[in-house]
Amino acid sequence: MKKHSGPHRDLRIADQIQRDLAELIRGLKDPRVGMVTVQAVEVTPDYAHAKVYFSILVGDGEASQEALNQSAGFLRNGLFKRLQIHTVPTLHFIYDRTSERAADMNSLIARAVASRSKDDEDA
Repeated sequence: MKKHSGPHRDLRIADQIQRDLAELIRGLKDPRVGMVTVQAVEVTPDYAHAKVYFSILVGDGEASQEALNQSAGFLRNGLFKRLQIHTVPTLHFIYDRTSERAADMNSLIARAVASRSKDDEDA
């Protein structure tokens, strides 16, 4: 039997965890969990822990993070049933504000462009 090891295995497992968690999170009944998108998963080399970065389309990011971390045991159990690995990592959910920051930056740029256009018209 061929042993699956190396850096590609880590990436495959992280990718599989990301896909499976997306499905499992959709099944959560906690109203604090908004429309969550799992952005990335980083797994430690020993598979003991996984950082799960997520963003939300609708809802409160902080409340969703708290709810997901409280549901981490349930979600880990769901992963255990789906994954074919010996050790399923402990999950740590981290709210990813990248999309919020991007929207803020776009808004600032739009205001600066509008202000500059107005200054050019006044001159």
